[in-house]
Amino acid sequence: MASDLFSQADLDRLSECIRQAELQSSGEIRVHLEKHCRGSALNRAKILFHQLGMDRTALQNGVLIYVATHDRKVSILGDEGIHQKVTDQFWNLELANLLEEFGRGAYLKGMEQVISEVGTKLKTHFPIGDRDHNELSNEISQG
Repeated sequence: MASDLFSQADLDRLSECIRQAELQSSGEIRVHLEKHCRGSALNRAKILFHQLGMDRTALQNGVLIYVATHDRKVSILGDEGIHQKVTDQFWNLELANLLEEFGRGAYLKGMEQVISEVGTKLKTHFPIGDRDHNELSNEISQG
C-alpha cells in the first residue's frame, strides 16, 4: 500500500475526482501509486500503462498519472490519441504543476488539480458520446 502520502479518505476523494473528470469525456484517467520506482518514472509508467490495459481504450485517450510515493517520482503519460491533441507542452506543464504542489507538501491538491486539468483536455478533444461507457476503473491502483 502506498499510504505514506495519501490516506484512504484521500484515495476515495481522488477516485471521485477521476469520476467527475470523466463525466463529460470518453477519455479515461487512472492513477497508480507505489512506494518505489527503480529507474525512470516515465519508463515505469509505460510498463504500467500496458499492464493496466490503458492502451486498449477505443480512442487511445487514456491518461496515467504515476506516483512513486517514497521515491518522490512522478510521470504523466497519455496514449497516442490524446497526446496528438495536447503535445508534450501540456504534459510538461501539468508535471511541473504537480511537482510544485508536491514540493509544498500539497499532495492531494496537486493530484486533484492535474486530474481536473487532464479531464478538461479530454472533454475538449474527446467529448462524451451516446455510446460511451467507462472503459477502465476509477479506483486508484497500487503496487
